[in-house]
Amino acid sequence: MAYGYTGNILKVDLSTETLTVEHQNEEFYRMYAGGSALNMYYLLKEMPAGVDALGPENILCLSVGVTTGISAPGLSRLVVSAKSPLTDLAGDSQSGGFFPAELKFAGFDAIIIKGKASRPLYLSIVNGQPQLHEAGHLWGRDTAEVQQCIQDELNEPRARVVQCGVAGENGVRFAAIISMVSRANGRNGMGAVMGSKNLRAIAVRGKERPAVYDIEKIRALAKESVELLPRLGGLAQYGTPSSLMGKHASGTLPTRNFSSGVFASAENISGKRLWNDFARGRETGSQNKEGRNTCYSCNVRCKRVVEVKDGRYPVDPAYGGPEYETIAAFGSYCGVGDMSVVVKCHEMCNRYGIDTLSAGGTLAWAMECVENGLLTPEELDGVDLRFGNAEAMMIMLDKIARREGAGDILAEGSERAANRWGKGHAYLTTSKKQETPGHMPHIKLSCALIYAVNPFGSDHESHEHDPVYEEGGFEPYQDRLSSLGLNNPQPYMSLNPEKVRFARITQYFYSVNDTMSWCMFVWGPAWHVYGPDHCVQLVRAATGWNDFTIDELLTLGERRVNLMRAFNAREGADYRLDTLPEKFHTQCLEGGPSDGVSIDREQLQTAVREYYRQAGWDEATGNPTRATFQRLDLKWVADQLGL
Repeated sequence: MAYGYTGNILKVDLSTETLTVEHQNEEFYRMYAGGSALNMYYLLKEMPAGVDALGPENILCLSVGVTTGISAPGLSRLVVSAKSPLTDLAGDSQSGGFFPAELKFAGFDAIIIKGKASRPLYLSIVNGQPQLHEAGHLWGRDTAEVQQCIQDELNEPRARVVQCGVAGENGVRFAAIISMVSRANGRNGMGAVMGSKNLRAIAVRGKERPAVYDIEKIRALAKESVELLPRLGGLAQYGTPSSLMGKHASGTLPTRNFSSGVFASAENISGKRLWNDFARGRETGSQNKEGRNTCYSCNVRCKRVVEVKDGRYPVDPAYGGPEYETIAAFGSYCGVGDMSVVVKCHEMCNRYGIDTLSAGGTLAWAMECVENGLLTPEELDGVDLRFGNAEAMMIMLDKIARREGAGDILAEGSERAANRWGKGHAYLTTSKKQETPGHMPHIKLSCALIYAVNPFGSDHESHEHDPVYEEGGFEPYQDRLSSLGLNNPQPYMSLNPEKVRFARITQYFYSVNDTMSWCMFVWGPAWHVYGPDHCVQLVRAATGWNDFTIDELLTLGERRVNLMRAFNAREGADYRLDTLPEKFHTQCLEGGPSDGVSIDREQLQTAVREYYRQAGWDEATGNPTRATFQRLDLKWVADQLGL
């Protein structure tokens, strides 16, 4: 009997409008588990190299893991993968909410989408029955309107909907896939891939809960979360924005396009400010439940919900509320200290389907170009896009979503925009063409390393950050990290071979999160609700794989990283892309504790070479070797690459 997974993979060919179901066995799930690794399996097996990311040959994969939909915290995450139209490499993005669990309840572990429809369509899966529907009447409409219309048409008010938004329709290269109009598979432009296929939305509804091997163990793990929740500190009440003031205090809050790590108006965009002045139902005080949303069966409730009824910028609570990354992107990145503008920009991104990080990063790059005389208001449709000009930021964000005027160029992302205009390259903050997230690598040097080598561009959720493995910060996490063989905390701001090992091993762990489709706040190697031993217990209880170990868990994560690296190698990528923005090396930060800091180029290059050595990658190319693929039971990948 199959435990945890359904064994059903829905394959959709939009060009012929055919729907088929492929069945996979236990051996397949034990090898790939779901999520990102499963997606990469299909991308490598069924898509040729060199396809246009916005062409019909690209494949869009949506999947969940073998524990998705189980009634315990942090087990409702969706992974979407394709060739990225932003990076031209392996694209990968995650979101939470209720859609992932509902996909499992509807009878499927994954949806593999090929081709391009001749007209706008949407896909529904209701109680195991997939069907394509006309969607011309949905084209060009806001995400909340589309969701309501689909729920009405299906007569399923609790159907869960993901969609590409108008930004995806218009091919914005950093368009997101929006889930339940309040969550986003934000990074790598997956919404643009969906829109390029004329697929506006996917709706799922089901009643079949996954069978689990040991339900009593699952219940015990769920109950234990109540005792472990305090490990998350202020995350429950203030959400991820709770971290903003700490970053400002340490000089690691990206400000004015990463020119500084401190922001004079940081308190105006803090987590407390968001909660006290913008949370829905804020009048009820600290126990406000309207201002805190959650994902399926999760008691963390870290998702903020904001509402502004009056004033210049009304905000609809249907679109949720901003995470820390969004607040930084439209706040400190752009020198804007007005939270009312930040929450409005967040609403616009969820309404249109835009990745907030790449949008804010691209706008901040343009602002620095204007400040330094490289771009003129005339080139920007008369918009004076300078740091702190909130109105200009909002105007240009709307233009990006619609690809109007200068927005058509900025919708390409900052690196392509610099190439189009032929200037501004010195101010880029991109790695592999993707804008850097709001965790500055200048102080946390393992972030610098992982940002450089990560297969899908800089990403702050791809490994554990330095403080937990540096002297003075290790003790609270020693028991958990020791189970991964990490017993030797390093000096502050070090990037030696042991710090590289820490970054690589925790990268594999976070890679498991994106393969099992676990929430990285709940399941992880250190500060999370549950630690490594809990993760092993969960997999055993869900699947019946009673010999599953921490070593196998890490191997799953390593396998996924190498599958993505293989995809990139097939696209012609090598070590030359494993870099950081030139600005991070040549421009020192200004102000606060990080004043005068830049990233040492030679130190980073040495760490990258050490990473290659430890990972079993060819140091001359930066790509995995045949021996590494064989060790990971991926001989077929080595054969495909001609190794």
